[in-house]
Amino acid sequence: MDGKISKRSTIVDIARIAGVTPKTVSRALNDAPYVSEAVRRKVKDAAAALDYHPNIAAQSLIARRSFLIGLTYERPSPSYVVELQNGALARLENGRYRLIVLPFSHVASRPAELGKLLLRAGLDGVLLAPPACDQSELLDMLERQKLAYARITPHSELDRGTVVAMDEVAAGHAVAAYILALGHRSVGIILGDPSHAASKGRLEGYRQAFGDVGLSIDETLIVTGDFTYDVGYQVALGLLRRAPRPTAILAQNDDMAVAAIAAARDLGLVVPGDVSIAGFDNSEVSRTAWPQLTTVHQPVREMAWDAADRLIAALDGKDEVAVPHRRDHSHELLVRASTAPPPG
Repeated sequence: MDGKISKRSTIVDIARIAGVTPKTVSRALNDAPYVSEAVRRKVKDAAAALDYHPNIAAQSLIARRSFLIGLTYERPSPSYVVELQNGALARLENGRYRLIVLPFSHVASRPAELGKLLLRAGLDGVLLAPPACDQSELLDMLERQKLAYARITPHSELDRGTVVAMDEVAAGHAVAAYILALGHRSVGIILGDPSHAASKGRLEGYRQAFGDVGLSIDETLIVTGDFTYDVGYQVALGLLRRAPRPTAILAQNDDMAVAAIAAARDLGLVVPGDVSIAGFDNSEVSRTAWPQLTTVHQPVREMAWDAADRLIAALDGKDEVAVPHRRDHSHELLVRASTAPPPG
């Protein structure tokens, strides 16, 4: 360890201490093949002794890569966004890739604009959350420009690209079947954003559950809450002011379900004594609401982690056989205190 070392250690310093070439240091630190385990350990021990931290900008110039992963989504609930980011960040932690978050509104009406934004951002790859993951025009642009992507819970063209999926229809069926099993027959439904395929999938699941017991959904009890608390509150007020009012409400995310609980209270109703309310996502707000919300657990964090992991594997040239293009994640119905049999 004798000798003068620069203020900020470099791979040249590590090479001198480890007794190897700078190129070998680079390969060892990046876990490249054809480096013996003994040499790799010696290089990493020297790097630790020097408190070496790689200069990502310099790595990018040398490799002609940015080591940037994008994450794009469209104004869903804040808790959903946090789970997406936390999942991706957990996978990128302590690695050479960094995350850039790129929110974008009205994706369905302007997918080409989003594509241009992603291509200008200098990314190595991008994670596409709904509804961007279902835009064929966007996928075409990314493929033409050879920008790698992974899709989180898409609903169309599931054989295209790297896919991390959950069966929204089955999840919607599970929560609706539970409400029907409690004895509810007049059920209000608060949809999310109609441009999101998840909203359509969950509604299809509701319809299947009603069909299983020989019923049809009352179409006059279907309203759109846009996945937001404010709109959800207003449309829930409208449902609960009806005569007769529905005995239960299925909301397509937890933010709208909690808004429906607030609307019920403001009208002097008791949840679940007068009206049962169920949500979707198992977000933090579902656990802090009172009463706690019956909901569907959607493993958002795990799916984001998985999508980032598969995208990085593709970028680093891992064997495609070892990294299948699609993985399905399971939902779980969580029964809590916001649901009960109908009054009377």
